[in-house]
Amino acid sequence: MTTRRAVIAGGGIGGLATGLALAKTGWEVEVLEQAPELKEVGAGVQISPNGMHVLDALGVTPLIEETLFEPDAIELRMGRSGRRVFRLDMKNTAQVRWGNRFVQIHRADLHDALALALRAEPTARLQTHAKVTGYVRERGGASVYLERSERMFGDLVVGADGIRSEIRAQMSGADRARFTGNVAWRCVVPADALGEHAPPPRGVIWAGRGKHAVTTRVKGGTHVNFVGIVEQDSWQEEGWSIPGSVEEALRDFGDWHPSLRATLEAATGLFRWALFSRPPQATWSDGPVCVLGDAAHPMLPSMAQGAVQALEDAVVLADALSGGGDIAEALVDFELRRKPRVTQVQKRSLHNLRQFHRHTLPGQLATYAPMALVAGLAPGLAHKRQDWIYKYNPDNYPVFLT
Repeated sequence: MTTRRAVIAGGGIGGLATGLALAKTGWEVEVLEQAPELKEVGAGVQISPNGMHVLDALGVTPLIEETLFEPDAIELRMGRSGRRVFRLDMKNTAQVRWGNRFVQIHRADLHDALALALRAEPTARLQTHAKVTGYVRERGGASVYLERSERMFGDLVVGADGIRSEIRAQMSGADRARFTGNVAWRCVVPADALGEHAPPPRGVIWAGRGKHAVTTRVKGGTHVNFVGIVEQDSWQEEGWSIPGSVEEALRDFGDWHPSLRATLEAATGLFRWALFSRPPQATWSDGPVCVLGDAAHPMLPSMAQGAVQALEDAVVLADALSGGGDIAEALVDFELRRKPRVTQVQKRSLHNLRQFHRHTLPGQLATYAPMALVAGLAPGLAHKRQDWIYKYNPDNYPVFLT
């Protein structure tokens, strides 16, 4: 049988994982990245057990062992006082309950590992400085247009080109983003630079009035990753890498716990971005063309599932296409399998964004006291609430086990 060819727009986590999944299942793959060099920006990401299942299936896990960090627990603390509301074990629970580890890693380290694995596949090619501006359906497949007046044909075209996806815009029309009234800060700081003020080496949510922060560990635990989300209506510029100053960040978090202040004061690169929510896409495919990851279902960071859901998309797409049948029908099947789940994750992410911003003491008590009670007296019940997301392992990705 003739080898089928996939053209993937976007060399981020979703695009690389999709290219790798397809290459491992017999496809010829061309990944097109618009940047002049393959370089991932950003900060830390959390890879929950459902994401680790994917990395295991793709053979990527050994490539990230030295850079991942496995926290022993997740905590909720009050932002100003640092008082712990609850602690929920993760390291001793994740493997037993959900079948895999819960880890924290810098986005760039995960991205590098995926790129390394993709380049090792003999049927895969990764091309930079190749911006996709649109597509056209053709007999037997589709072609993408490149910015430098080129066209490239594939039996399958995948739009993994992020929240500003050109593929999605052509497929579904203008973006319908809505500003959430929240702006996020991020930075990564060496833990040694913080001394006694280094945040605990686990996943910590710091809650407060109209804002919250999350600290994690990356780079094998040697660096602190900070993300702070603040309610703010006056600044709505959407962009992942917009520089900010320490002085501006301290106006938001300067009266919070010394660990957070020290982290911001030690930051040599602070960035901020406005958080937008988007409704689920009406359709993810147009014949042999589909979108996935942020191009299909952009997610707020408040459930730490954006990267993981893109990883899930990659292997489910490869599985849907593994039968060798009609590609358009396989893409419809892919959407049917994925859309209910990612839509629920999107909704939960929006809910979580508001959950840690209680403005009044009664509101904080009503929200956090039950959490503390359940985590302290019935941690199994607290963990059970995550079963639907963390246990997800669709048929153990059978296409990768053949």
